[in-house]
Amino acid sequence: MSDGAMDKLKGKGKEAVGKLTGDHRKEAEGKADQAKGGAKETADGLTERAKGVKDSVGRDDDK
Repeated sequence: MSDGAMDKLKGKGKEAVGKLTGDHRKEAEGKADQAKGGAKETADGLTERAKGVKDSVGRDDDK
């Protein structure tokens, strides 16, 4: 499981606990963790796409 997915899962748990206990701060922390996890996943995806583009360009140069 990626770091981003772990942050999202942790955030969902915090948010749920915050809602159940009425702890608005914990609920907000959970939402922030989820957003951070989403950002990490997006960044990881962009990194992978950039590697793919680099590999494709590199192959064209070898011809």
